Amino acid sequence: MTGKPGLLSTFDLGSILFLFAATIGFLNDRYFHLPRAIAQLVGALLVSLAILAVGALFAPFDITELAQRRIEGAELPRILLDGLLALLLFAASFHVDTHKLKSEAWLVFCLATAGVVLATVIFAYGIWGAFRLAGIHMPLAWCFVLGAIVAPTDAVTVEGLLQRVRLPPSLKGMISGESLFNDGTAVVLFFAALAAAEGQVGVAGHGRILLALLKEGALGGALGLVTGYLAWQVMRHVEDDNLTLIISVALALSTYRLAVALGLSGPIAVVTCGIVFSSRPLATGVDGRRQKLATFWSLVDELLNTLLFLLMGFEILAIGGIYAAFLPMIAAIPLAFVARLVSVCAFMGVLPRSWPEKRRAIGVLTWVGLRGGISVALVLNLPDTPYRDALSAVCYGVVIFTIVVQGLLTPRVITALYGENAKG
Repeated sequence: MTGKPGLLSTFDLGSILFLFAATIGFLNDRYFHLPRAIAQLVGALLVSLAILAVGALFAPFDITELAQRRIEGAELPRILLDGLLALLLFAASFHVDTHKLKSEAWLVFCLATAGVVLATVIFAYGIWGAFRLAGIHMPLAWCFVLGAIVAPTDAVTVEGLLQRVRLPPSLKGMISGESLFNDGTAVVLFFAALAAAEGQVGVAGHGRILLALLKEGALGGALGLVTGYLAWQVMRHVEDDNLTLIISVALALSTYRLAVALGLSGPIAVVTCGIVFSSRPLATGVDGRRQKLATFWSLVDELLNTLLFLLMGFEILAIGGIYAAFLPMIAAIPLAFVARLVSVCAFMGVLPRSWPEKRRAIGVLTWVGLRGGISVALVLNLPDTPYRDALSAVCYGVVIFTIVVQGLLTPRVITALYGENAKG
């Protein structure tokens, strides 16, 4: 035992999480065959509910408070936004088909920028009305903060689901690209809305948010292009495959942190550098290096995903006010779906396709708009205000529903839209 009295050390917590992950993984592989991310989240939720039940039945043991203290002491906001997110996005960028991404670049740009803004506005006004109907005073400014939190889709979860189904390559590239790049827009919107909600002046209005999006997004992308290209050039002159892996880790973390230090979009920078780094051709005779890189980052993806979804499930222990915000939490689920649908429909006119194809694409893009890691990372960065518990409860309601329910039903929905050929 180290650190504060009564708290497990970070290493103790990590070992318990991995042991728990291995147990869930084995049971899922043996009996349930769910997508791994969903299995980890469901398992953590069940254990969290069990801890809450034990805490309620055996108050003298205070197991719930102990778990809450450990989770709150883990510094999850810093871990998720400062490191974990960079590695997850970099790993996900290895799965992007750059040729298909280029062919749908305009729509991806619209969905990842204006689409996120539109979804934020729709959700903000809708959830503001839901809070009022529930008798909860929630300022509209804080509803915009919540709208920015739940607007972006989760690149990691979406990528895992797409591997289980067959979709037209152009549509799959569109989904992957949008889910990677919309995180950057959401982060900019979140911090702008948060500053406005806390009473800061000069952060909204007169096109300031649009200018911030253009500056942080465009310059962040340019930074990623430069660092990715430089790392690729260095890699071409390296003979040690293991050194190449070290270079790739240094690239992901340093690009993200440099972007943040310069006031640019870390997510967009790290995604861009990952795409450049992973898609550039290598010198003759080193084809095996590309496979080693892909294998290494696939393992990183699996390990970090395991920790992320376990932590997401356990975070319910650290949220108060769930019962008071129950009605807004329920209302937020269809509201998030509608906001996503409208934001997708608003930009589908740029697709040069027939109406039946557009209708199927709208259905898939809307349904796979799962919320996950970035939403959790942002909600954990909320300041300690009277509104934090209610906002957190609504966010977790949306995240859990979209990942578990929409995630599990995704193969059936895609099969219904595209027929039996869509089955993986």
